[in-house]
Amino acid sequence: MTPTSLVEQYGPRESMEYDVVIVGGGPAGLSAAIRLKQLAAEKGKEISVVVLEKGSEIGAHILSGAVMDPRAISELIPDWKAQGAPLDVEVTEDRFLFLTQDSARKLPSWALPASLQNHGNYVISLANVVRWLGQQAEALGVEIFPGFPAAEVLYNDDGSVKGVVTGNMGLGRDGEPTDHFQLGMELHAKYTLFCEGARGHLGRQLGERFKLAKDADPQVYGIGIKELWEIDPAKHKPGLVVHTAGWPLENDTYGGSFLYHLDNNQVMVGFVVGLAYQNPYLSPFEEFQRYKTHPAIRTFLEGGKRVSYGARAITAGGLVSLPKLVFPGGAIVGDDAGFLNVSRIKGSHAAIKTGMLAAEAAFDAVQANRQHDELSAYPAAFKTSWLHDELHRARNFKQWASKGLWLGTLMNGIEQKLLGGNVPWTLHHQHADHECLKPASQFKPIVYPKPDNKLTFDRLSSVFISNTNHEENQPVHLTLKDAGVPVNLNLATYAGPEQRYCPAGVYEFVGQEEGQPRLQINAQNCVHCKTCDIKDPTQNIVWVTPEGGGGPNYPNM
Repeated sequence: MTPTSLVEQYGPRESMEYDVVIVGGGPAGLSAAIRLKQLAAEKGKEISVVVLEKGSEIGAHILSGAVMDPRAISELIPDWKAQGAPLDVEVTEDRFLFLTQDSARKLPSWALPASLQNHGNYVISLANVVRWLGQQAEALGVEIFPGFPAAEVLYNDDGSVKGVVTGNMGLGRDGEPTDHFQLGMELHAKYTLFCEGARGHLGRQLGERFKLAKDADPQVYGIGIKELWEIDPAKHKPGLVVHTAGWPLENDTYGGSFLYHLDNNQVMVGFVVGLAYQNPYLSPFEEFQRYKTHPAIRTFLEGGKRVSYGARAITAGGLVSLPKLVFPGGAIVGDDAGFLNVSRIKGSHAAIKTGMLAAEAAFDAVQANRQHDELSAYPAAFKTSWLHDELHRARNFKQWASKGLWLGTLMNGIEQKLLGGNVPWTLHHQHADHECLKPASQFKPIVYPKPDNKLTFDRLSSVFISNTNHEENQPVHLTLKDAGVPVNLNLATYAGPEQRYCPAGVYEFVGQEEGQPRLQINAQNCVHCKTCDIKDPTQNIVWVTPEGGGGPNYPNM
């Protein structure tokens, strides 16, 4: 049944009114909610705020490196340390390694650009920081609804954003209502802030409707794949931050790794691959597994135990790819817009800062009895902020890095280390990631080693420790515009790249031996990384929200 016919049969939907609705309970959304309530308390006003979170709990879907610059959280909650924020492990040492298959060359400390110097920053679990932010928000009176994904944008008659609709519950795999069916709820607001993270489902729709990116470069992305390990205490160095570039990727493929030492003998190890890669045989997941076998990396992990696994796309376009941030009735905030600073490998401070800026604009508008107009004060405040200055200095980083390891390293060294990002030129992204894949006939298949189940693993055992779960009897949330494209184009021309770029084993071509290949979508495996939505060559795959609470449940990630 169509959404319209469901409403006709089971409606009308229930609705709730708020001053501000926030879509996404990550660092951007929760910071916006906290700032709205802080401003209300400071000025003796009332403001109603609700946060919708698609994960089963706040923090369940949060995945990041992460080393946090505390600048923004110190502005939001100056006494965060006294309040018990889980920023406990200050960075003690930075190492940057250039890897070949058998060797590692350390960049001298004096040569590290400021973007890679982490003195004063903290190794954190962003999921745990977000859980703490959720507690702060609730203590201020913010309503938080975990397990309620915003599935649809509502519009007023004049075209402005009215609010959102939460996803229907209890639809069967065939799209028909089951005995447990419940219509989604409408949440109406004077302003709606979209803080969904990279490649937000509704943010993408809003971008198309309001042509938000018409004056921006194409947005570009990477896929970040991460594991949490408990290691031998003798090898553990709390606060050690290790980044690498080079092997196992070819020099013309953008990417790199991180290895961060937390407390409690835990390390976070991860690998990022830029999604503009050309070779359809490349598998980011397998490259990550191979990376862990390097002598400079395996020395930390051998004898340890893998605890958790996850993957997430990151926006990497930087300042030149930022869309217009506002439209009638709302704004796009945090990594939904693409504020991550790829030169620093950091985005959480940017998410918090933009959440605050959007909140301040929305608060002033509500107090002035405005509604559903453009919050122009938000982008204006961003342009005069320290965050804009930071992103402006880093605006060419990804473009240089995409020109190859050695040229990119040289030019970024000149720009970032010698000139501090103060250059008169700006490089631009020419292509979206999905445009970059080339036919498989131009490449040889890559033969990856089989997993040893000690240091390297397969996809399914990895998904198992991400605690991913979806109600099986629900519509597949990885939708195809044209069901014929996967076999007729992707398999025929690109050797079925979706079975390699997905880090969770969602896409599988079956029936090839019988000469009747078809794409099988194992949607229950999906970790919500959004890579398929980004990299599919014809943009035929569209990720939509599954039933509420589905997906991974990341502990300490």
